[in-house]
Amino acid sequence: MGMRVGVFLLAARFPGQSDDEVLAATVQAAVAAERAGFDDVWLAEHHFMSYGICPSAVTLAGYVLGQTRRVDVGTAVSVLSAWHPVALAEQAALLDQVSGGRFRLGVGRGGPWLELEVLGTGLERYERGFAEGLDLLLAALSRDRVGAAGEFFRFREVPVVPRPRTRPHPPVVVAATSASTAELAAARGLPVLLGLHADDEGKLDMMRHYAAAAARYGTRPAAGHVAAVVVQVADSRAEARSLLRTQLPRWLGPGLAGYVPVDGRARTPRDPDAYAGWLTTVHPVGTAADCAEAMAATSRRTGIDHLICMVEGSGDPAAVRENIARLGAEVLPLLPGRGPAPPGPAAGTGARSAGGSAQSWPHRSS
Repeated sequence: MGMRVGVFLLAARFPGQSDDEVLAATVQAAVAAERAGFDDVWLAEHHFMSYGICPSAVTLAGYVLGQTRRVDVGTAVSVLSAWHPVALAEQAALLDQVSGGRFRLGVGRGGPWLELEVLGTGLERYERGFAEGLDLLLAALSRDRVGAAGEFFRFREVPVVPRPRTRPHPPVVVAATSASTAELAAARGLPVLLGLHADDEGKLDMMRHYAAAAARYGTRPAAGHVAAVVVQVADSRAEARSLLRTQLPRWLGPGLAGYVPVDGRARTPRDPDAYAGWLTTVHPVGTAADCAEAMAATSRRTGIDHLICMVEGSGDPAAVRENIARLGAEVLPLLPGRGPAPPGPAAGTGARSAGGSAQSWPHRSS
């Protein structure tokens, strides 16, 4: 089947942009990704910050599913610490049904941020309750009835409706930024999603923890692991890097400041300029050949054959769509096992479905 490649959309708000402009551009980028031949679109969830202005990835996923007819649409991720697991399972089953099985659910622990206070889920659930919440989510997705008698969830048994059409449940992937979370996913036979903050060596280290845990628990290692990468294509490597090193700090500065600990714990923020420079060094940023070689190398080194591309780094909606189009036309055909991009729906159709020689690449920062 070759590499699977998706687009990862944060709904990032750059200075001077309005909410309606950002959200409209996010949907347009998702439709452009289908047209360009990508396999899936993934939407992020954030609360109370400009880093990403989508507070409900499942809601936006439902809208994008209605605007597309071929691509899978997933959440990267829904913050499980801010959701009741049964409510999230109901949403996932609903989208799985009405999309004809095109929905994928990514969940993550999240962080000790303000949504724990505002949404009432609490810091203790973030710190100790992720495993219990994940198990309850899986139970609600895969059983006809569910009840709970745990530390964080206690309720009588109830029927779960609707049931998903995908059995035993829609695809679930767990965001892992720590070895303990990778091991938790391995114990349950679930694939992991690895983020932008890790280079190839970091991703490989996480997969080693995963494999060791799967062997320890006697579970069959899951297929379908996903890795997020920043991707920007341009006519030269210098041009692509210069663009992102100029534009990314404009977003990262105010965006990263939105991560406010709920309990006042000390937090050392990333330097936006240094972080932008690091991202352009370890991720696929350059010519089409550069990007293809870097993506193929990441897959070879980590064993992960499903990459999702953060494409919004320029901060300009038209430039983002151009980046998507160039990736589809110039990069995807160069990847292992992939040929020319398949024809997609015409732009703006809003079609709905119920079924549905490369340069060497430096992967290590200097």
